[in-house]
Amino acid sequence: MWTVTAALLRPVWRSLPWRALGAAGGLGLLVAGGSRLLPGQAREAALGLVLLRLVALVGGLGLAFLLDDPARPTTEAVPVRRPVRAGLRLALVAPLLAAWWTATLLLLPAAARPPLGAVTLEAAATAGAALALAASSVRFRAEPSPGTGMAVALLTLTVAVLLLPRRWSLLVPPNDPNWAVAHQWWAVILGVAGLVWVTCTPEPLSRRPLKARPPVTSPCGTSGPSRTS
Repeated sequence: MWTVTAALLRPVWRSLPWRALGAAGGLGLLVAGGSRLLPGQAREAALGLVLLRLVALVGGLGLAFLLDDPARPTTEAVPVRRPVRAGLRLALVAPLLAAWWTATLLLLPAAARPPLGAVTLEAAATAGAALALAASSVRFRAEPSPGTGMAVALLTLTVAVLLLPRRWSLLVPPNDPNWAVAHQWWAVILGVAGLVWVTCTPEPLSRRPLKARPPVTSPCGTSGPSRTS
């Protein structure tokens, strides 16, 4: 098992959607780095929080493509189960994702950095939601390339969050009385996303069991081959 999994490292690495991931990563770094070009009076924590939330969304849009694999119908026959293959994709991207998020935090001027733990939780929940959407599409629709549709779904969910009444809003500033409660909900979203990922990565059970073949009836009306005495 471990030998087969290790043998998959190179082909899985090569099959990752690097264009989508690279585009999202580059755009996120540009958004964070662009804050240093703003006038000094504009570099405040409120603006930094908006920029980091935008960066987190961009990263989530990239992760929506993580399970894209046009060759999935031919790779289903490999002796490694889908949870291992999907987990391997995530394990290969996770260190790069952590380094990318750290770089975006460092690119922000110190005066523009909001509470980093809380905004990192928001980013993790956004990433988890993107992965959960992709995993559910692969599970229930057997979609080889769910990225585009799931990116649109993530954008739709983001718009829905933006339209929530203020007392239920998840995108509150640090000085808002609902800051702590909002991040409790972000933690719930992250937990639910993880549960959906674990539930949806296994292969679906066979929907159509094989039917037993009817017995062959001989011309004499008896089952099986006819005998001559």
